[in-house]
Amino acid sequence: MSKKEALQRLHERNHDICTCELKKTATHPVFGEGNPESEIVFIGEAPGKREDLESKPFVGSSGKFLTEMLTTIDMKREDVYITNTVKYRPPDNRDPLPEEKEECKDWLYEELRYIKPALIVFLGRHAMNTFFPDLKISDIHGKLIEKTFTDFPDTTHFLALYHPAAALYNGSMRETLIKDFKKIPKILQKIKTAKI
Repeated sequence: MSKKEALQRLHERNHDICTCELKKTATHPVFGEGNPESEIVFIGEAPGKREDLESKPFVGSSGKFLTEMLTTIDMKREDVYITNTVKYRPPDNRDPLPEEKEECKDWLYEELRYIKPALIVFLGRHAMNTFFPDLKISDIHGKLIEKTFTDFPDTTHFLALYHPAAALYNGSMRETLIKDFKKIPKILQKIKTAKI
């Protein structure tokens, strides 16, 4: 069985046992997608309307923007892994509630333990606050955070970025996000050098 097939089974098993209330109102689960061997995992907040219909993460306008930003660092979606804190769309695209994020947390952690990325990139404050509840994205965006979590000890490097959806309609935030995004290759290189 390939790593991709094993990851698909992981998702299917978690979908079967997940008791999140969002499961009742979503059209489809939206599993993480991409390269299971990736050094980078991008974590968003929750699926939106398009994602819910197509059962894929980041396929709407913010997903298109994410794809464009990846090209600026010579990467494609197929090179990275993209997921969300919750795997089901909240009604009317509202923010997922703390208990809904908690219901999907083990699933997300299992995903991260399986992939073992060198760097986790949070797309937006909600994704960041799932791991770092006391941090403000306005203070920490674009800065490397180092911390060890016992739940997934292989990944100790984190980067918080503004969410592409928020940056689409705010010119200065868009410039900041693009500037922060372009730091990813240097940060990855720094992580690799530290491991040698």
